[in-house]
This record gives sequence, C-alpha cells and structure tokens, in this order.
Amino acid sequence: MAHPKRRTSSAVRDKRRTHDKLTPKAVTVCQTTGELHLRHKAYVVDGDLYLNGKVAIKDYAPVASAAAPTEDEE
Repeated sequence: MAHPKRRTSSAVRDKRRTHDKLTPKAVTVCQTTGELHLRHKAYVVDGDLYLNGKVAIKDYAPVASAAAPTEDEE
C-alpha cells in the first residue's frame, strides 16, 4: 500500500477541499398554489399532485412501499 513520502501541508489540503462544500437545493414558489417545492419535481398540495403548476393527479394518495412489513409479517 502506498504511503506519502512527505506530510501534506494544511494549505494544500484546504485548497483541495475548496470544492467539497454543499450547495443549497433549488426551491421555487408555485404561481398557482403559492407552495414552496423543489424545481422539476411533482409536489402534493391538499391531496392533489401538482406538476408545472397544473394538477397532474386529483385526490393523489401515495402507494406504501413494498419493503415495509405488514402486521401479518412481523
């Protein structure tokens, strides 16, 4: 396994890490509902699923994940 011949200085280490910071997610306000949501993602408001400011699915109910155990399987 390779080992460094010289210790990496803190300045070199910190210069390398300058691009490792997190950036905030792009959030926008819907012009139709006034809700905050992630850009290019569907979002639920009052039981309806919206996409691009329009109702995509009326009375939307998310499907439970298949990995979740039921009462019988426990």
